[in-house]
Order: sequence, then C-alpha cells, then structure tokens
Amino acid sequence: MIRKWWKENAIYQIYPRSFKDSNGDGIGDFQGIISKLDYLQELGIGAIWLCPIYESPNFDNGYDISNFQAIMKDFGTMQDFDEFMREAHERGIKVVLDMVLNHTSDKHDWFVESRSSIDNPKRDYYIWRKGKHGGYPNNWESYFSGSVWEYDQETEEYYMHLYARQQPDLNWENKEVVNELHDMIRWWMDKGVDGFRLDAIAHIVKAVGLPDADNPQNLPVVQAFQFFSNLEKVHTLLKDLNQQVFATRDLMTVGETSGLGPEQALEYVGNERHELDMVFQFEHMHLDCVGTGSSKWVGRSWNLLDIKKIMSHWQTVLHGKGWNANYFSNHDQPRHLSRFGNTGEYRKQSAKMLATLIHLLQGTPYIYQGEEIGMTNASFQHIEDYRDVETINYYNISLKEGKTEEEILKNLARRSRDNARTPMQWDNTTHAGFTDGNPWIQVNSNYTDINVEQALNDPDSIFYYYKSLIALRKKYPVVIYGDYRLLCALHHQVYSFIRSYEGTELMVIMNFFDDEPTFELSERISDEGWELVLSNYKDHEHHQLHSLPLRPYETRVYYKDTPSVLPKATH
Repeated sequence: MIRKWWKENAIYQIYPRSFKDSNGDGIGDFQGIISKLDYLQELGIGAIWLCPIYESPNFDNGYDISNFQAIMKDFGTMQDFDEFMREAHERGIKVVLDMVLNHTSDKHDWFVESRSSIDNPKRDYYIWRKGKHGGYPNNWESYFSGSVWEYDQETEEYYMHLYARQQPDLNWENKEVVNELHDMIRWWMDKGVDGFRLDAIAHIVKAVGLPDADNPQNLPVVQAFQFFSNLEKVHTLLKDLNQQVFATRDLMTVGETSGLGPEQALEYVGNERHELDMVFQFEHMHLDCVGTGSSKWVGRSWNLLDIKKIMSHWQTVLHGKGWNANYFSNHDQPRHLSRFGNTGEYRKQSAKMLATLIHLLQGTPYIYQGEEIGMTNASFQHIEDYRDVETINYYNISLKEGKTEEEILKNLARRSRDNARTPMQWDNTTHAGFTDGNPWIQVNSNYTDINVEQALNDPDSIFYYYKSLIALRKKYPVVIYGDYRLLCALHHQVYSFIRSYEGTELMVIMNFFDDEPTFELSERISDEGWELVLSNYKDHEHHQLHSLPLRPYETRVYYKDTPSVLPKATH
C-alpha cells in the first residue's frame, strides 16, 4: 500500500453558508469558520472540504459559479479565505475545494458572451443546438426536473443544462474551455490548496450527436443518464487533467460519479489509471428510494443485506487496486441518522454505530458538518421554509401533476437536500448560536437538545465517539490498510467484518436495529486474544464471541495482534 495523507485522515465537509455566521447577516462566512477551527482540531480531522466559495448568484447555493477566481461576497473576501487557509494549515488541517467543472452560472462572463450572438468567439464554450420538430433538440430530462434544454430568444437556439437552467453546461469538446479550466485550477493550487472535490465530473462528456433516449411512453422528457454519465472520453480528459495539473503537486482528488459500481470506479481510481484518487459512489444512497433523478422522491424500505452487499462489494473490488471514499451524509443527501438510524430513544447509540461503519471500512471517512453531534432532518412543514432549487422544482411540478400538498411535503420532509443544509447547531441560544441575525434558512427546532455545547459537556457524546474513531484510525494501521472479510453475511440485523494487516486484526460488530439479536462468531475463528477497544455502550459485559447478545444498536470493536483463520470472503 502506498501511504498518502488523504488515506490516513478523516475529512470534514463544511457547507459555508450554514456553518457559522460572524457578522449577523444570517449567512455563514470565513471568519465564522476560522472561529471554529479549534473545535475541528479537537475532533481530530485532517482536512476540510469546503462546498463552493466562489462568486455566484446563488441560484443553486454556490454550484452556479459566475467567477472561479473570486470569493462569494456573502462569505467574505479573498483575504478572509487566505487567512482561513493559513489558520487551518497552522493547525495541521489541509484544505480541499469543491470545484465545479461541468457547468457555470448563466451570469459567468463566458456565458454572457456565448449567448450574445451565434458567431461570438465564446459561443462554442457551451452546448447550443437548434430545436427539432418544433420542440427541444432531444428528450433528455434534467436532474432538477424538466428538460435539459432552455430556449434563448435572442439567438433562437437552445443551450444545455443538466441541472438548473441557470447552470449551462460547458463544452469540453472545446480545447480553449479545457485550457481555461486547467489554468484556473493551477491558480488555486498556487495559493496552497491541498485538493479538489470535482462536482458532477462524470457528466463533462455527452454522447456524440446528442441522441434521443428510448421513450416508449412518449413522455416530454425521460432519464438519459447513459448519454451523459461516465462516457469513455471522460477518462481521456481526466488523464490529461491529472498529468498536466494535479500530478505536479501532492494533491488529493475525489470525484462525484453517480451511476457506477466498483468495477467501473476502478476506471477512475485504479492505481495505474492516473485519473482520480477517490470517487463518491451512490449505490448505498439509493437504498431508501426508488431511483435517481425524479425517482429519488419515491421512498422504499431498505434492508441490511443490501447495505452489506454494496459495502462489501466496494471493499473487496477496490482493495489493493484503488481507494474508497466512505460517507453517509453530505450537502446533497438528507441526514443519514434520519434515514438509517434512530432519531428517538437510541439516537446516540445509532449515530455511533453508523459512524463506526464509515470510519472502520477501508477508505477515507468523510464527516458532514453536524453529523458528529447527531443532527437530524429538519422536516419542515411549509414549502416557504425550503430554499433548495431542486426541492422547489419538485414541489411545483408535483402540484401540476395532481399530487396533494400533504403528499409532496411528506416527501420533502424525508428527501429534500435542505434537511442537510440547516444551520450548524452550536448551542441552545437563539438560532442555535449560528447567527445574531435572521438565518438564511430556518434552524432545526431540536437545536436546544442537540448542539455542540451539550456534546462537549457530555463525555459519552457522539462527538467524543467520533474523536475516538479518528484516533483509532491513527493508532492501528490495520484500519487504514487492512483487507476486509464479511462475517455473518446473511444475518438480517447484524453487520460484522474483520480487517487484517501484517499480523493484526480488527473485528467490528454492529447491531443495526433496536431489538436484541445474538451475534454468532464462526467456530473457525478463535474468540481468544481479542481486546475490546471501542463500544457505544458505557458498560461492557464480557461475553463469549461465539454467542454474543447485543443491545439496541450496540457496536463493539475488537483488536488483536495474532491472526485468525478466516472464512472465505463473502460479498
């Protein structure tokens, strides 16, 4: 295994707008982040991933960039950013930027020029087409509902936007576009940035000819991921980006790549591919909904066997060949505690259990702000409380389709991205200590019980458990570099595995539910020599591992430095 800093550290994701406001305008900013760096250092994280900080009209909360080399005024100045990066580095914390290369804002100078006339030199910076048969150039559906095409009255052509109409897609077939983006990234690297998360990077190439997708029901638009996700030329472009830009420094790169399994992921992250260091996979994120795109709003029940199958597949296929990015929450997902855990009596236990899985699998663990204190979905009751463009689009389209407002709001309370974007809950004062003004989005009403101040004063809090997990990764190389063997593959309630590395082993046992199953260790594995190194219950009764009763959401982590005879890997 090649040692890298990004393999051996936990990465903490900050959504700047909602982290900490320093000036009372209700919006988080760099000075607010700086004021909380000691808190993050106490947690033990090794890097901060910042969601977009660039100048933006904020139609999609910063993912619509109008100037890649300027700071969003809501967050402060470039001097504030430089101070933040300096202060983070002084604490041993690296800085990873969210870089959006698939599209820009429609207010970006490139697009303003591009749409000004059909013969403008920057016209081909974006994807323009004439309509077909009096309608759209093709029948592709946008991620944010509706068509991917927007008609422009001035030039009487359509431009493509896989996301909101305010986010026109860049044309990566244009070498000038590619060179401009490479130069922009080098500019940030020269400022001392340590890595990049590449937003929607799997979509930068579209199918030649932009063909229609199959449409047996003759719908206005249909999902067409096969024509703009993970196409072969993406790899050519990423190899060039890596060779010409990233490989010149000790950087970390992680790509957002939906719609693939681990075998396809190796085409991005394989050790010999020289493209990306990691990708975020989405298979486990789809277990509680019917599908992606417009189907994400339709819920379904998840089961543990599916989670084990997916996680085990990624662990075994990538081991020794590539690297995993492990997460349950981010800015685009509802709070994972509300999806896969327990937000009632066993909130603390289930939060710790889920954290154990993410931190003790092989791969880099990503912590989304607030999960380390057990934040939950906000579940707003009124559409006026939501801010997310995807959420509002879904609401308006669903009303037109005849869905009741009650049904729509129920889906939003469960699936809206705004559930993860409510302000960080620092204490039990007004607005959770996030701001002295009016927050840009409503604070979750449970902030009086769930907040950082309470967590820091409770030795048994979720925060300190996260801190222990991060410390465990630093103490035991087996957690980082060990292989993976699934135990009890068909157990419907318990997820357990063993990690092995250079004569040491780590065994993880997790009860995913609120009942009390029994864990049965294979007779082929000795229960001698195991040391309990972490548990989410304070009292640790000793039991034989061959028949171990588990309490609700109980998690136990054992370590030993003599290898066992392991059963054949199952996935």
